[in-house]
Amino acid sequence: MPPVSPPLSFNPAGIELDRRQGLTRQLYEALRQRVLDGRLVSGTRLPATRDLAAALSISRNSVVRAYDQLYAEGFIESRVGDGTYVAQLPTSEKLSTKVSTGLLTGLSPALSTKRVNSSEDLDPEVIHIAGLARIKNNFLPSPPAGPPRAFRVGVPAFDLFPFEVWAKLNGAFWRKPDLEQLCYGDPAGDGRLRGLIAAYLRSSRGMQCSAEQIVITSGAQQAISLCAQLLVEPGDGVAVENPGYRAAGHAFALAGGRLHGVPVDSEGIDCQVLNTLGDCRVAYVTPSHQYPLGVVMSLARRLELLAWAERKNGWIIEDDYDGEYRYSGAPLAPLAALDRSARVLYVGTFGKVAFPALRLGYLVLPPGLVGAFTRRRAVDMRHSEVSTQSVMAEFMAAGHFQRHIRRMRRAALSRRNALLAGWPSGLPGVGELPSVAAGLHLTVRVDSLAREQQLLAQAVAGGVEVNGLSSYWLPSSATPADQRAGLVLGFAAVPEAAISDALARLRAAWQG
Repeated sequence: MPPVSPPLSFNPAGIELDRRQGLTRQLYEALRQRVLDGRLVSGTRLPATRDLAAALSISRNSVVRAYDQLYAEGFIESRVGDGTYVAQLPTSEKLSTKVSTGLLTGLSPALSTKRVNSSEDLDPEVIHIAGLARIKNNFLPSPPAGPPRAFRVGVPAFDLFPFEVWAKLNGAFWRKPDLEQLCYGDPAGDGRLRGLIAAYLRSSRGMQCSAEQIVITSGAQQAISLCAQLLVEPGDGVAVENPGYRAAGHAFALAGGRLHGVPVDSEGIDCQVLNTLGDCRVAYVTPSHQYPLGVVMSLARRLELLAWAERKNGWIIEDDYDGEYRYSGAPLAPLAALDRSARVLYVGTFGKVAFPALRLGYLVLPPGLVGAFTRRRAVDMRHSEVSTQSVMAEFMAAGHFQRHIRRMRRAALSRRNALLAGWPSGLPGVGELPSVAAGLHLTVRVDSLAREQQLLAQAVAGGVEVNGLSSYWLPSSATPADQRAGLVLGFAAVPEAAISDALARLRAAWQG
């Protein structure tokens, strides 16, 4: 038997840290970049935290936190009794590791250029009848109206929003408005807000983006609709997660796209299935916390997805709808932070950290797409409402935004714990509650569609709002009906006392 080669070891020489900046973040980024560009290959053994801290003359806690983040994102793995190693990841042949310039030489063939011209946009003949028929035949219900209730999905703890602060900032804007701001604005959005968003994403999410790459939208749904209008031609295949966010699928169908529901497993969207779709060059995903299953896409799967987009000259639309909510450590780096080929369009929203009625979201685009998206948005609505953008910019600049995110994260964790602690156990036909490390909702499996519908009817009779997992699947799905069954519960919309009251009513309805 040939001798076993000893594992490669890591030499920290070359890592230079600026002690005036966050040491944990710098070390995390240095190690992460070395994994991505191949300087740290799979199987390389990393130094013990104490040894690396001594070599870099920093505290061990800084190294521990950097390792924890790399472990959470899948870059490294721990082997019990044997140390820490670089994880097994797709090889460089499968993924370009060149440093992205962020520039495209022109519009890709996959960009729908015919809708960039305003005169064609206004021509009724570009309304795609097939897409409209799909919408009519598969009606998308409106989100629930009225005050938040347990267990409404997609609603944050906006009862904790600092409305007094917002009112003061809003009043200050209108007491002495800048007359220039009251004229027609930039279709891409307020320049100051775009700059603050870019700075926030660079510091908190590791995204190397600039203000010029950002287009402000009226919430995440408009951002998704813009992507559908500009990336999809009638008849194009569009890959969507199945089960998934149905409103996104409707936007693509309305643009004339043919939806391909791609299964989701424990690592995210199934790239093996995606690779079989020959007519598909657009994929919509929710990698930070899959909607509705709650899966966090693994690093290996993220790299496979990026390799698919590069190989197909395609686009990935990353909807990071509740990526701020991770309950141990920092939020995971988005898929866009790994993108080296300018193939990812990142959708962000303020609705999940402020309140849904704010209607303020944004797109982070490859630079070559910004002009087309800005022109399209100018045709749709000219520009976003001015005061909301200006007030949000001041809210962020004054530090209120990040303080509020921390408050919201603590509240969501506490409300999650209240749901987990009070959930009625031992319900016939209902699976175990999953562990919930991120997001604002959880999904529990049910053994049949009939049982799901029974539980939903009983919940409604008890005055409790619960969603059925079966409603998130595409009608054309080949998955058997009973395997689509489950319960989807949001846990952030109401305080702990209201959660306890709703759980008591569920127990009475389901166990009575």
